[in-house]
Amino acid sequence: MDLTAFAGEVGEAGPVTISGMATRGGPVPGVRAVQPPAGIEWIQADEMTMRCGAGTPVDDVDAALAEYGQCIALPPHGTVGGALSLGHSGIRRLGYGPERDVLLQACYISDRGHVVQAGGPTVKNVSGFDLCRLLVGARGTLGFIGDVILRTRPLPADSQWFTTEVDDPFPTFARLYRPTSVLWSGSRMWVLLEGHPADVAAQAEACSLTPCSGPPELPSGSRRVVAPSAVGSVAGTFIAEVGVGIVHHADPTPDLGPIESSVTNLARRIKAEFDPSGRLNPGVVVA
Repeated sequence: MDLTAFAGEVGEAGPVTISGMATRGGPVPGVRAVQPPAGIEWIQADEMTMRCGAGTPVDDVDAALAEYGQCIALPPHGTVGGALSLGHSGIRRLGYGPERDVLLQACYISDRGHVVQAGGPTVKNVSGFDLCRLLVGARGTLGFIGDVILRTRPLPADSQWFTTEVDDPFPTFARLYRPTSVLWSGSRMWVLLEGHPADVAAQAEACSLTPCSGPPELPSGSRRVVAPSAVGSVAGTFIAEVGVGIVHHADPTPDLGPIESSVTNLARRIKAEFDPSGRLNPGVVVA
């Protein structure tokens, strides 16, 4: 995909922000905004890879891949670039892996308006520092993603959510074989099982799971990370991703003190190396 025009829009001077569908925070207010290119360039189903513009809606990618019996492990809605820039894996992370593993190659625009390629079209072609992983979750502060090559995965033959009441999620979790997602509220568990229909049904019966329409609505107060073994000690109103350690809590994030400061300082040091003048998404802090 030719990113010459996009690079020209970003330019090499003055503050600039990137916008998509505004489903994951939107552009920085009061700053000149640019939009990345959209559209699917190609799908190589036999290689389980695809290439598209960062402005392509995730739902459009899923619809196109479904014709090949495949999908991508990105959260639904919004754009591909927005999902990667935010870096928050969806609730299927337990089975599908972290979001950064989806990205094989990214072509992005640097703070000087140059097109930079990071990664390669296949895992075997990647050598040296994996810059792609640094871009995931950087919220556009290191560079504006223009187009990407993504790893795809097969659509499961059967996919069904189940639920049950449990005060301790770990005994049931230990009996499950490769669940795609396990959520727990402190008193109720939701489980997503995928695979052959007979295997899904057998697992559900063995663990006394009841079919349900889908996962619960996630609290929006904060998104926290704890040790997977510490999920059982979380208090308050929450939905925890068992086996992953992500907790969606109704309350705001508590002050983490020195730990939070050290992470923020590291992010700022990296930002200073990639964008010394601070022109890309100014004011956005990665923590």
